[in-house]
Amino acid sequence: MSASSQSEILCDFATSLRFEDIPINVINAAKFCIIDTIGVSVFGSQLPWSKKIYAYAESYGRGGQSQVIGYANSRLHAPHAALANGAFAHAFEQDSLRKPGAGVHPGATLFPSAFALSQELNASGETLLKSFIAGCEVLFRIGAASKHSSEQLGFHAPGLTGVFGAAVTSGLVQDLNSCKLANALGIAGSMSSGLLAFTKSKRGSEVKRLHLGKACESGILASRLALEGFEGPETIFEGKFGFFEAFCISSDPEVLTKNLGVDWETLKICLKTYPCHITAHPLIHSLYQMMNTYSFNSKDIQSCDLLVPEKVLSHHDNREPKDVKQAQYSVPFCLAIAMDYDVLDPYIFNDAIVNNINVLNNCKKINMSAYSDKIKRTSWTSTLKILLKNGKVFTTESDHFIGSPENPLDTQQLKQRFLKHTQHCENGKAESWFNAFLDLEHLTSLNYLPDLN
Repeated sequence: MSASSQSEILCDFATSLRFEDIPINVINAAKFCIIDTIGVSVFGSQLPWSKKIYAYAESYGRGGQSQVIGYANSRLHAPHAALANGAFAHAFEQDSLRKPGAGVHPGATLFPSAFALSQELNASGETLLKSFIAGCEVLFRIGAASKHSSEQLGFHAPGLTGVFGAAVTSGLVQDLNSCKLANALGIAGSMSSGLLAFTKSKRGSEVKRLHLGKACESGILASRLALEGFEGPETIFEGKFGFFEAFCISSDPEVLTKNLGVDWETLKICLKTYPCHITAHPLIHSLYQMMNTYSFNSKDIQSCDLLVPEKVLSHHDNREPKDVKQAQYSVPFCLAIAMDYDVLDPYIFNDAIVNNINVLNNCKKINMSAYSDKIKRTSWTSTLKILLKNGKVFTTESDHFIGSPENPLDTQQLKQRFLKHTQHCENGKAESWFNAFLDLEHLTSLNYLPDLN
């Protein structure tokens, strides 16, 4: 095949990638992401909205071979298992993403589809891991090339981009050749979906959790159709009425293939520290550092001034969230929670917190405005300025936190986080999964894992 379009070039790379040619730090970054995804999926599986999605998936998907994480004795057909597991991973704002932000969630879109098909086809751990990495390289480039501009139009970017990553990982587990994988991407483009209406509505924020599960399910559909010879447009990204023209205010298609196989996008995976939207993470991290260094608490704070990117003002400034799901998406509300509680604990975020009088009072202390200068910053950069009642002022500008590529989790920190999310599971099961996926490339099969519940 002559690679003439961007999708064809990406698929030539993905199908020719050999595991032995992948750098060890890239492999480890992918494994850490997969392990973290499993942990947050177990936690997410308990939630009311997740149970509704599972009920649907179980009704129509019974009789398959793919596990649903968090449920005992549940084996579904791969598309339905991927739908449930993808929704669980994104169920509580704890799943991984890319830094700099690009509207992509690797764990919640790549792993569920690859895992479901790996069990259905009895593929090895190495196949899953290689497929995940190739999918991440493609997914992250699509997000970066879109300049994360889809959300200015009201789209939920991970729902748009996720199906492409899921199609790649699914296609590689099924051993699609480059031509068929390019068709899978072309088909996937007609399945990009997800609206941000939930951010401005009185109800319905549960739908956000569905977006990533739907991307996983649709990725399997796209790859399976491509396997059967079904075709999709080869210019799905850069062509007339393609993804960039239809869904983006601005884009840079050249980013799709620039330094492909040289600069490893997988190293930009970012694991979340707190169960809330990523734009709140640097502020919470800065707040905790200030509190620990200067020994003050919320009662000592007179006011709190935030400088943030414009998008935080337009998308993430809800001072009166109606439920915990909207609260997790609000930067000032999450910061207000962190002033009184340790938000490393995901159980802190519950519907009761929405009406917590201390949090509501903390929220009143927060003023938020956009940067007015022309200094180039990342989309997560924020400045926190705290004025104490005694007159002292502390200011910090930051865009990182524990879990970001500059400050990654080590193995022990990853294990602590994993065991926190799986603490309700039966004795020994969580540890066995952690150890198995830490050695993922040496697993000959993924069909002998105990139910993680």
